[in-house]
Amino acid sequence: MHVLAFASQKGGSGKTTLAGHIAVQAERAGAGPVALIDTDPQASLADWWNERAADTPHFAQTVITQINDDLDKMRAAGIEMVVIDTPPAITSMIKTVVQVADLIAIPTRPSPHDLRAAGATVDLVEECGKPLVFVVNAATPRARITAEAAIALSQHGTVAPVTIHQRTEFASAMIDGRTVMELGAKARSAEEVEQLWDYLSGRLNKTARRTVFAPRIAPARPARRFGTRTGTETVHTA
Repeated sequence: MHVLAFASQKGGSGKTTLAGHIAVQAERAGAGPVALIDTDPQASLADWWNERAADTPHFAQTVITQINDDLDKMRAAGIEMVVIDTPPAITSMIKTVVQVADLIAIPTRPSPHDLRAAGATVDLVEECGKPLVFVVNAATPRARITAEAAIALSQHGTVAPVTIHQRTEFASAMIDGRTVMELGAKARSAEEVEQLWDYLSGRLNKTARRTVFAPRIAPARPARRFGTRTGTETVHTA
């Protein structure tokens, strides 16, 4: 059973939207049964799931103090994939989620504030010895800052090769418990979600095959800084 967590201390990064979309796409791609866990007190993911007409993905009620036991029960029940949404903060609860996850996805909007906020999340993930991947989210098509954000993030971790762009169909779909893949007509946003799932699935499978070593104790280092401009090259994204 794979466990994928979406985490970021920055509110509005798109964790809930991506968690719901990736869970649905995992089911559509045959990686289910999939279960969702919402650890955010705002319960936005739970609200979205309650609006869904579809029976999948499943939703798992749990509390953070029992999450290890509940994951074991889900594994025994045949759940193949768990997607966890987290609150916009760095707390002991987030650390617990990171510790039980196989891969941490950090959604990051291409803005200076989001780039600066990503550092604390990365430090926590590295402290727990877990693999991470940045997902550039809610980007403006062909905007220069999108490429600059990806360059800045790549100095501190792997950046998903798929950028999720800002499009109104994401909001339209989430209102009534759907995803952009379920709106009917094939949209670019649906293609991006499908491609992002393909990439994350590959990372999860690679993580599962990797030999587990004793955690390496990293030397002390200064606080992580993001958003420093590293070049003037402009890369256009479709």
